[in-house]
Amino acid sequence: MSKLSKKRKDGLDGLDTTVSYSLQEATDIVKKTISENFDASVDVAIRLGVDPKQANQMVRGVVTLPHGTGKDVKVLALVTPDKEEEAKKAGADFVGLEEYIEKIKGGWTDVDVIITMPSVMGKIGALGRVLGPRGLMPNPKSGTVSNDVGKAVADVKKGKIDFKVDQTGIVHAAIGKTSFDVQKLTENSEELIQTIVKLKPSSSKGTYIKSISISSTMGIGVSVSTNTYQKN
Repeated sequence: MSKLSKKRKDGLDGLDTTVSYSLQEATDIVKKTISENFDASVDVAIRLGVDPKQANQMVRGVVTLPHGTGKDVKVLALVTPDKEEEAKKAGADFVGLEEYIEKIKGGWTDVDVIITMPSVMGKIGALGRVLGPRGLMPNPKSGTVSNDVGKAVADVKKGKIDFKVDQTGIVHAAIGKTSFDVQKLTENSEELIQTIVKLKPSSSKGTYIKSISISSTMGIGVSVSTNTYQKN
């Protein structure tokens, strides 16, 4: 068993695992118990009272984190020639169409997000088998299929993320890095949670936000009180 660092021990000494903390308190605990010696991600897990198997209870959306994710997101813009300059100016790392479609068919997926246009989706559909399992398939609901290519690229670069409830009813999302201060992490988490609250399906009955936990990549999960987020 690996040894606990003094910082982690001190943090754990003040942690009551039977208590749910306010979002800011929980974030502060996560910061105090960081054990990673690198700039790890800070993750939020939100368990929802929905049945993801039911189409009318699927929760999916996008949110722009006010302080970004802290990650250098690599963006590929699959666009027609007339949109290439717009994509480049907005910060896309790779820009083109046919040549990148061929590269992807060959197994290349060294990007984090793919932005494209509605008129190009017909060509990209054939890439579903490669892009789908990696979560890279462009989707209008996530804002990655748009005629406003420049804005779509810029939004992703600034910290726009998409999220989707998984088969167990949980939304997982990285909301920053351990190098962020408590206030920035708290505000990013709050933006994500409030967005999910607004997306409550009308067909979902009972408690919607069942539990919230925040943690660093290899750190302990700290329970966040859901009282503030319960709406009828």
